[in-house]
Amino acid sequence: MITATVTTKGQITIPKSVRDALHLRVGDRIAFVLHGEKEVLLKPATKSVDEVFGMLGKPETVTQTADDMNNAIKSRMRNHRL
Repeated sequence: MITATVTTKGQITIPKSVRDALHLRVGDRIAFVLHGEKEVLLKPATKSVDEVFGMLGKPETVTQTADDMNNAIKSRMRNHRL
């Protein structure tokens, strides 16, 4: 079992082996998930670039404004009535 000591300010140093296992770097955030009254799960709250890759739209995707979409709908409705 890996342990750490709580300081008078309520702080701990995360042991290097744990930081390495969780791939933690300076500035990363940590989430504490409480399980009952005597257990806590420590999780990295910072996502890496690899984890969020692909979440944003593709660069070749053409974005349209609400006006562009409304005009396309009006045009299609006009063509549909003919």
